[in-house]
Amino acid sequence: MKFFFVFLLMAPLFISCNNKNNTPDVSNIKIELDTRHFEQDLFKMDTTYFAGNLDKLIASYPSFGENFLATILNSDPKWSPDSTADYVHGFITAYKPVYDSAQIVFKDFSKYEKEIKQALRFVKYYFPGFKDRKKIITYIGPLDGYGDILSDDAFIIGLQHHLGKSYSLYKSALVQETYPEYISSRFTPDYIAVNCMKNVINDLYPEKMDDKPLVQQMVEKGKRLFILSKLLPAIEEYKLIDYTKEQLKAVYEHEAAVWSLFVQNNFLQTIDINIIKNYIGESPKTQELGETSPGNIGSFAGWQIVKKYMQKNPEISLQQLMATDDDTVFASAKYKP
Repeated sequence: MKFFFVFLLMAPLFISCNNKNNTPDVSNIKIELDTRHFEQDLFKMDTTYFAGNLDKLIASYPSFGENFLATILNSDPKWSPDSTADYVHGFITAYKPVYDSAQIVFKDFSKYEKEIKQALRFVKYYFPGFKDRKKIITYIGPLDGYGDILSDDAFIIGLQHHLGKSYSLYKSALVQETYPEYISSRFTPDYIAVNCMKNVINDLYPEKMDDKPLVQQMVEKGKRLFILSKLLPAIEEYKLIDYTKEQLKAVYEHEAAVWSLFVQNNFLQTIDINIIKNYIGESPKTQELGETSPGNIGSFAGWQIVKKYMQKNPEISLQQLMATDDDTVFASAKYKP
């Protein structure tokens, strides 16, 4: 059975943005958050005594500094200080154009700090036990490496992954091998707060998907997307699920066909990892749904299941939702588009 998406110029109104109904007033929740720009301190560093100045810089960023060298730049801790300094200096020289681009795109970072602060107000409202992170640290790292990270004490933002989808270096073979276009097209500033909140959710509820049947994984992903929509109520839905606006339109228009794909092929209870990976996680398309369809279609269906469940159970908190068995959510939702 094969379905093809047809993109219509007239978009249904119900998919255009996140549902803002019943959004709580969080304006009185105090959030402390300060931003430090590691990339500026690194790339502007005096090179006259580079090794010594590098040591001082790393020491001025407790925890992150050492992790930047060892994990992000993948330097060898057995290297001498001079060898490490030479390695970092080579990185600075090679990535100066990336740094220069970031300074233009992020001339004023305050907008993104405000977006993260506002999202954290919702985090504290829904999850008061969440461990506060009072710092944002921005950095420039390898284009084919790490991006946005949640550490034990900070939101760490890899600016090299937010320079705009048309940024020329994203088209390079180096980047495309790790982050093909359907992923690198999301390398824009708009996804900073989205990525931060995804990391918050994963910190609150580490994923445990091993050996779960597809339908349970769909519901689990749906729970996370539902929470993400509550933490970022002003963000359009397509950004939350990493689709384009046109892809989300088409998926909603063909929601019944999407669901039939799972039901008619008896996929819901499968534990076959080769089947599951076709519908959960990053993918450029869903083969059965045509060339223009998005991937991760199982997460979309799971999101709709959770929405239906929460419509029927509006008294349930987000913490209670996460504690509810996935099969219970599925059975109670009675989802049938």
